[in-house]
Amino acid sequence: MDLVGKTILVTGADGFIGSHLVEALVHQGLRVKALSQYNSFNDWGWLEGIDCLSDVEVLCGDVRDAHYINKITKDVDVIFHLAALIAIPYSYTAPYSYVDTNIGGTLNVCQSALENGVQKVLITSTSEVYGSAQYVPIDEKHPLQPQSPYSATKIGADAIAESFYKSFGLPVCIVRPFNTYGPRQSARAIISTIITQIASGKKQIYLGDVTPTRDFNYVKDTVNGFIELAKCDQSVGETVNIGSNQEISIADIFKLIKQTMNSDAEYVTDVQRMRPEKSEVRRLCCDNSKIKEMIGFKSEYSLEQGLRETVDWFVVPENLKKYKTHIYNV
Repeated sequence: MDLVGKTILVTGADGFIGSHLVEALVHQGLRVKALSQYNSFNDWGWLEGIDCLSDVEVLCGDVRDAHYINKITKDVDVIFHLAALIAIPYSYTAPYSYVDTNIGGTLNVCQSALENGVQKVLITSTSEVYGSAQYVPIDEKHPLQPQSPYSATKIGADAIAESFYKSFGLPVCIVRPFNTYGPRQSARAIISTIITQIASGKKQIYLGDVTPTRDFNYVKDTVNGFIELAKCDQSVGETVNIGSNQEISIADIFKLIKQTMNSDAEYVTDVQRMRPEKSEVRRLCCDNSKIKEMIGFKSEYSLEQGLRETVDWFVVPENLKKYKTHIYNV
């Protein structure tokens, strides 16, 4: 599919990955509508800081409202559905909110896309649906394991999307990124919480379990994968991983960030940051063979390069002040 001349809707556009995706789409000369969650402050989240906001049509609403989603998807050609609740710790506290937003919101997007003749829908999944790896690298056929309420709702959302493809022929692609990091990421994520604590001058960095491994991917690589999958006709009806095929432990990513920031800080185990034992995902490492075959995907940013750009963004005082490093952000 050629995206030129298409009208594109990005849900969750006010978030971390969504705001980077909007930027990339606009920089390719595309017409973009960006859904930001409604609030009385008329705050558009991370969209407020992008360099092309004047070229974006910002909409304020909520994916949980089926009538609203049906309204804004009229005359839309392509939907990138990123709106979701994603913080795993908060899903232990408020699981119904995750069902309502992640499953219900995805249902609303799929139903509206079907009724309004949307040409392609990209549903954002997560590597968390795989749970602790039964084998590595993890391909798209790996069993799904709901080890947190968050991952359970993302499995449910993926199933809703797949059912609309199989039942009604909705042109869906389920995009399954592994651990994305970069500028604007929430402090609930491991890389940003390490960087923000060090940047704020702390010598004791509070972390949870540092033994699990993750497959980290710079946000620009993840976004590039999304866009190229949207263009790829072969991706319809498919679930596709985005990842690097490399894993690193939390302990080692801490050391790498320390080196990048020339810090002598040490980590301290904070019990409140530990997941319940059976909920912790011990190992994630992506098999990206499928996306390589489909679109020739490869990571353009090494972990070291991506961390350097991420650190450079976070240490800017006006960016750092947006983060409350003195509290645990769930």
